[in-house]
Amino acid sequence: MWRASLTPAGAGTLRVAAYGGEVRGEAWGPGAEWLLEQLPEMLGSADDPALFVPRHRVVATARHRRPGLRLTRTGLVLESLIPSVLEQKVTTDEAYRAWRLLVRRFGERAPGPAGVSERPMWVMPAPRTWALIPSWEWHKAGVDNKRASTILRAVRVAARLEQAVGMAAADAQAGLEVVPGVGPWTSAETVQRSHGAADAVTVGDLHLPGIVGWALAGDRHADDEAMLRLLEPYAGQRHRATRLILLSGQTPARRAPKMPRGDIGQL
Repeated sequence: MWRASLTPAGAGTLRVAAYGGEVRGEAWGPGAEWLLEQLPEMLGSADDPALFVPRHRVVATARHRRPGLRLTRTGLVLESLIPSVLEQKVTTDEAYRAWRLLVRRFGERAPGPAGVSERPMWVMPAPRTWALIPSWEWHKAGVDNKRASTILRAVRVAARLEQAVGMAAADAQAGLEVVPGVGPWTSAETVQRSHGAADAVTVGDLHLPGIVGWALAGDRHADDEAMLRLLEPYAGQRHRATRLILLSGQTPARRAPKMPRGDIGQL
């Protein structure tokens, strides 16, 4: 597995390989040492799956089939926040396309062999570079003004946001939501990755309440309130419960088309 990140020490590339029961990491660039120090938590060393007690058959079965599942912690806030903002109110394909175009246009090639391969990897831009992206480049990437403005507000306080990795996940979410345009959905999606937050529930999602409702109560029309009520037995571990539900494959069949692609020309 290869990963390119903008660490507090600078750009870095990490290669992780498993050999039997041993995991080895190799890194390049100014951020190499930081990535190797963070590697255990990226692999879930700070997580404790033993704290989780399944309360439903579907959850217990999913856990049994994936006994090694751990929630990982990257220790990087902005790296998770910006993609999460790009995913607001658009399809996943649109968000991935925007991230790919912006990172390749304004980021830098990953250090080491990953940056000089036939299909090079890229490191996301630094906060100052994000702040200098002109409006027409956001437009070409398919990012509307609302999401672009949220990202610009976030990168202006990037140093303060990165300090949130030292906070409890709930406090980090509250700090992220101080940035206009960052709500509970975005903050939860961020700390799930940056903090490995076991209890951060994604509310405001188009599909998740129906999936949880269907898996736990046969209710495909569940809303956020119903989802949170169903997840109450998993207090402290609600994100882990939803991850296991998603991995179970127990999702209702679609009866409506996916969210339509947006037309930025109308925004």
